[in-house]
Amino acid sequence: MHLRLISCFFIILNFMEYIGSQNASRGRRQRRMHPNVSQGCQGGCATCSDYNGCLSCKPRLFFVLERIGMKQIGVCLSSCPSGYYGTRYPDINKCTKCKVDCDTCFNKNFCTKCKSGFYLHLGKCLDSCPEGLEANNHTMECVSIVHCEASEWSPWSPCMKKGKTCGFKRGTETRVRDILQHPSAKGNLCPPTSETRTCTVQRKKCSKGERGTDSLTQHSSLNPPRLIHISRYILWNSWPYS
Repeated sequence: MHLRLISCFFIILNFMEYIGSQNASRGRRQRRMHPNVSQGCQGGCATCSDYNGCLSCKPRLFFVLERIGMKQIGVCLSSCPSGYYGTRYPDINKCTKCKVDCDTCFNKNFCTKCKSGFYLHLGKCLDSCPEGLEANNHTMECVSIVHCEASEWSPWSPCMKKGKTCGFKRGTETRVRDILQHPSAKGNLCPPTSETRTCTVQRKKCSKGERGTDSLTQHSSLNPPRLIHISRYILWNSWPYS
């Protein structure tokens, strides 16, 4: 009876030693695979190490590698930093770097902002814009060329000379128009915004103190635009009204 008890005792003792050695071996294998792995990490890490930082992230956080000198450290962020785009996978959410000419991007094939010296067009970064477009150096994008747009001409002004509408036979009349749309750098230039032509009216003597507000009867307001030439003969014949 005593021999049986002693035998059972040694069998149990040997079994416990075997279990302990197996656990120790498993722990050594895990440490070789993940040195200094810790479950009590800070900053959103699910698992981490003293040397490599985060090894995995808590749910919904993005894993990204940050370079510090020659060393890369894993960090977990709620959103990807500038220059990276986020992709969600079943086992991990990753931040991936944008293309070299892209400052910010939606995915690897669609850039939303280009680096200095490049112009954005349809999600691509180009060093020059395609034909039919021009570079906007403020937004750094390829945009449509804008041509000048002008309004219709205004009616011709009353026939006048030296600011008056009386005391002369020949004067000038003017019409104007507004610029509705100024052109871009490669757009068509704007046309003239004013036009003047000669006109002939029934001469009427100005009343004393008159400032040129008389109504006049114009004989020819449809004369084609031409330069005004005043000769000695006209000056002599128009005295004392010219």
